[in-house]
Amino acid sequence: MALTPEQKHPRAVQDMFARIAGRYDLMNRLMTAGRDQAWRRRVVDLAALPSGGCLLDLGSGTGAIAFEALRRRPDALVVGADFTLEMMRLGQRRAAPTPAWVGADALRLPFPENTFDAVTSGFLMRNVVDVEAGFAEQRRVVKPGGRVVCLETSPPPDNALRPFIDFYLQRVIPVLGHLVTGQAEAYRYLPASTRAFLTPEALGAIMEGVGLRQVRYERWMFGTVTILVGVK
Repeated sequence: MALTPEQKHPRAVQDMFARIAGRYDLMNRLMTAGRDQAWRRRVVDLAALPSGGCLLDLGSGTGAIAFEALRRRPDALVVGADFTLEMMRLGQRRAAPTPAWVGADALRLPFPENTFDAVTSGFLMRNVVDVEAGFAEQRRVVKPGGRVVCLETSPPPDNALRPFIDFYLQRVIPVLGHLVTGQAEAYRYLPASTRAFLTPEALGAIMEGVGLRQVRYERWMFGTVTILVGVK
């Protein structure tokens, strides 16, 4: 299933996440057998946020990465930014300490240059219409020496596990999404957008192309999830 331009349109993506907001975190737990929590912890590890530092979590949703950063660094300023207000409202209901919440477009961030010690994102970049511009904005707002860390799904590697992974992505996840959220279409979008997205190598090359250095990546979950990190 190829993605249509309409499916990638910002308003379509925003509306889709608004519809699944209430069960988004539960679906992530179920789809990944709870492993998504370990990936987000690893993102915070790689962000290397200093004591009293400043972190921007883009596409923050309900704030899973942002809250993990605050748990590690209670004295930090952590900003959760998203353009789906329904997702952020759920995060705002959680117990303090909570991030500072900002409605923002990942391609036009409302922050000055060199503001943050680290910029993180979880499952964001696959949904933006211009990946290069998105990373350029993240580089712009991070301080020199600061890190940009990206957690994202990746096309399954072409190996012996590929047929089983494809079956799970294409058959199991939409059924599970329908049962849990009532939104099967949103969970058909997930595997379709994953298969259509860039490889980790291509994503890393874009990060380098916008001026990030020491770019490296780690693959998780049989190669279907990647965490990339680069330094300004």
